[in-house]
Amino acid sequence: MEKRDKIYEGKAKVLYTTDNPDLLIQYFKDEATAFDGKKKGIIEKKGIFNNKISSAIFRLIESNGIKTHFVDQPSDREMVVKKLRIIPVEVVVRNLVAGSLAKRLGMEEGAPLKEPIVEFFYKSDPLGDPMINEYHARAFGFATDKELKRMSELALRINEILSEFFDKRGIILVDFKLEFGEHNGEVLLGDEITPDGCRLWDKVTREKMDKDRFRRDLGKVEEAYQEVLRKVTEKI
Repeated sequence: MEKRDKIYEGKAKVLYTTDNPDLLIQYFKDEATAFDGKKKGIIEKKGIFNNKISSAIFRLIESNGIKTHFVDQPSDREMVVKKLRIIPVEVVVRNLVAGSLAKRLGMEEGAPLKEPIVEFFYKSDPLGDPMINEYHARAFGFATDKELKRMSELALRINEILSEFFDKRGIILVDFKLEFGEHNGEVLLGDEITPDGCRLWDKVTREKMDKDRFRRDLGKVEEAYQEVLRKVTEKI
């Protein structure tokens, strides 16, 4: 496959066209940002870790009957993906209280939830991805009721799959962000699933194994990402 023009560069990835108009190459970078880009840095080999982690998780999700944009992982930092019409609504699933939820509600981080919470955020880096609801999405044309319903259903099913998967590997899936897009009339899971967009805690020690180590200057960031990769790819 021939890599051609760069069409997008974000905080963590670069997208390139290919000689196939239906496929793109997604390149994973080592750059890391937090607090809406106010904090920046480099996590050594993060791109390699995230590409391998996300590829393994996409394969797992596909094996459970959920369609994604994942096609292949041709190199350590590159993923071949289907070209999507991105739906500008990020979906966050929460299993424990953490991050912005703890701040908004004044609750202790780590408190259990009676059931998973699904939240929507408008995908806009300049605005800091503000939280929205179904009414906002409809009124501004971000997504249709059908798309929102489908994304919520898929997100909750993915949560079931990944919670069980990580639990077997000694990791708590605290919360995670998903992005979806439309491809040939279907809503597919896109973007990535990595420690950049998931909160992952050690099941015994509750030690953080995700980008919160970078956000909160906890150290051993590269080691945490590498350990997640090891656990994600190990056979149980």
